[in-house]
Amino acid sequence: MIRFREGRRGDIAEVLALLADDEYGAQRETAPLETYLVAFDAMQAEGENWLIVGERDGRIVATYQLTFITGLSHRATRRAHVESVRVASDLRGQGIGRAMMEDAEARARAAGCGLLQLTTQKGRNRARDFYDALGFTPSHIGYKRRLS
Repeated sequence: MIRFREGRRGDIAEVLALLADDEYGAQRETAPLETYLVAFDAMQAEGENWLIVGERDGRIVATYQLTFITGLSHRATRRAHVESVRVASDLRGQGIGRAMMEDAEARARAAGCGLLQLTTQKGRNRARDFYDALGFTPSHIGYKRRLS
């Protein structure tokens, strides 16, 4: 049984291990722990930016970040943005990801959101298949530009 809860500062090292446990994360999650702790503190101060963790038997086995965004587009639909979705590599394929996305949707609905959105790396074919199976629509092309 997985229990999802808001992440705490003391969870950051375990969350980082999940984020770094793939080909993309291993290359980019290399900053000192303090950098991530400062970012977590900033997320907490923002108020609508949540780190969520999934625990099983005292171990953090899944994580995602959920941010609520109020805007004008789509008839002023409040949206929830999901990112940094990870399940421990030894537990993938067991329904944890589905449960995690159900948790994200429930939190989004409770916050008054009418849209749940996410992005994924183009090369993450299994992730794209997963999101398709959950009913997400690949409706946009995303762009990023590094500022530093």
